[in-house]
Amino acid sequence: QVQLVESGGGLVQAGGSLRLSCAATGNIFSITFTGWYRQAPGKQRELVAAISSGGSTNYADSVRGRFTISRDNAKNTVYLQMNSLKPEDTAVYYCYARQSSTYWGQGTQVTVSS
Repeated sequence: QVQLVESGGGLVQAGGSLRLSCAATGNIFSITFTGWYRQAPGKQRELVAAISSGGSTNYADSVRGRFTISRDNAKNTVYLQMNSLKPEDTAVYYCYARQSSTYWGQGTQVTVSS
C-alpha cells in the first residue's frame, strides 16, 4: 500500500504560480510512474504530468512549457510547479503513483481567477 498526501492548492490570479506537493509513504519501492491528473467540473480526469522512476517526464500539451514536474527521492515527494496559470487550469488536482496497482491522493483544489 502507498499513501499519498497532497498540498499546495489554492486560489490564484491568472498569470500567477502555485506549487503542488505530493508526499508518499508506505510501500514506495518499485513505483514506476508518479504524477498528476486533474478534473474540472463536468469534464473527464486528464493527465497533466508524469515522471518515471528514471526521471523521464511527460506533459499534457495544454501545460507544456508552463508546468514542471520534479521529484525529491530523499523526501519521497513529487512536485508540480505551475506557472502562467490560466482560468482553464482550474480543477481538482490528484497525485497518483503506479506500482502493480495505481494509488491516488485525496485531491487538492486549484482555482485560477481571471
